[in-house]
Amino acid sequence: MDDQEFDLFGDPVRLPNGRRGRPAHVATQENRNKVIVLLSLGWSNERIAAALHISQPTLRTYYFSELKARAIQRDRLDAHRFMIAMEQANKGNVGAMRLLDQLIAKSDLALTTGRLGEAQRKSAAKKPDTPGKKAQEKLDAHNAVADQGVSSDLWGDDIKPGSGMH
Repeated sequence: MDDQEFDLFGDPVRLPNGRRGRPAHVATQENRNKVIVLLSLGWSNERIAAALHISQPTLRTYYFSELKARAIQRDRLDAHRFMIAMEQANKGNVGAMRLLDQLIAKSDLALTTGRLGEAQRKSAAKKPDTPGKKAQEKLDAHNAVADQGVSSDLWGDDIKPGSGMH
């Protein structure tokens, strides 16, 4: 392993082995961790494959379990950050205490925003209240007077709601 060369980013340089084509990909734990981190940042399969210097089919073949858990990777990263901050705060690190407070505030804001959005979606889905028969008739009469197609000076106050004879 001492004679192996690495590129600028620490990836091993693949030397030709005398056979045609690219050498077979080896899925290392470091690459698995890299895929998990990139998924937690919201990267697409195309970008992740390019970062690992592999094709998308190779990415799907070797890193299927990591890709399958794409939706939870961000939550796992946030949970890991919380745990590190909590451990350092318990040791008395004041900077970690401040960071933990910021992370908690950010999490509370996300929860509140999510709940507010959910409540708005539910209220938008509710059927609007329809007025009763009398209220609808009164509204229709008011709209008929306000309509430009009806000449109100011909009828005077006879058709205005609430101004009829008693």
